[in-house]
Amino acid sequence: MPELPEVEIRRQYLETSSLNQPINYIEVEDKKLLTTEYSSLLDALTGRQFTSTYRVGKNLFVLTDKPGIIVHMHFGMTGDLEYYHSSLDRPRFARIVFEFANGFNLGFLCPRKFERIGLIDSIDAFLLRKKIGPDALAISLTELRDRICRKKALIKSILLDQSVVAGLGNWIVDEVLFQAFIHPEQRGDTLTDSQYSQLHDAIYLVLETAIRFEATYRDFPNNFLIHVREWDDSPYDDVEAHKFCPRCGTRIERIVVGGRTTFFCPEDQVL
Repeated sequence: MPELPEVEIRRQYLETSSLNQPINYIEVEDKKLLTTEYSSLLDALTGRQFTSTYRVGKNLFVLTDKPGIIVHMHFGMTGDLEYYHSSLDRPRFARIVFEFANGFNLGFLCPRKFERIGLIDSIDAFLLRKKIGPDALAISLTELRDRICRKKALIKSILLDQSVVAGLGNWIVDEVLFQAFIHPEQRGDTLTDSQYSQLHDAIYLVLETAIRFEATYRDFPNNFLIHVREWDDSPYDDVEAHKFCPRCGTRIERIVVGGRTTFFCPEDQVL
């Protein structure tokens, strides 16, 4: 599932490929993928241009040259973007295609059809309506502390709540807590000032690392917990041999927190 780093990479891709090009037409293979009526989408965007992008958590917003016309993209479980010349075959799973006047197209890839595109007129109103909190790469230490300090829930569940902080998925929260030396079952209202600082620093470290390595997990630094997980692109032939903490060598434990599979080091992350 595309997490914040993957969506940020897609935002950068759209920025470098698809801005300031008049839209001639929008081809939609499956209208169930739209959160706006197809006719309204065509009327609003034909002749318009994408001018800039903005991301909050896993939500990508594309602004146009007409105020109040904003495209919202959600990448579901497997969504992606591909910019290509119209003389080439349409990419597989490009179920929504923006056709530009310069002969290039932007395909919105929807392999499993959980992805969505629609129009909104205000980003702030959309975030308020959907109860989406501040972006994890923009939240300040003070704001993070204020949003957690009175919550009695477990810190892992708190960080997964998109209304608290937007963009942190399951593996990211495990990695953040590992880098911050915080047990996933510690209650939010028991964190110390030092732990809040460690948590804030870890959020930025993990997300910026993931973006830098284009979410290719095998390339992450060796001191990251993510190498313990059994990813399809694991760099290790013997995955079992790498189930140990990269810092202290203790065997990593696997539990369930709030219904989510959770990895942590019992030596470094003490409750």
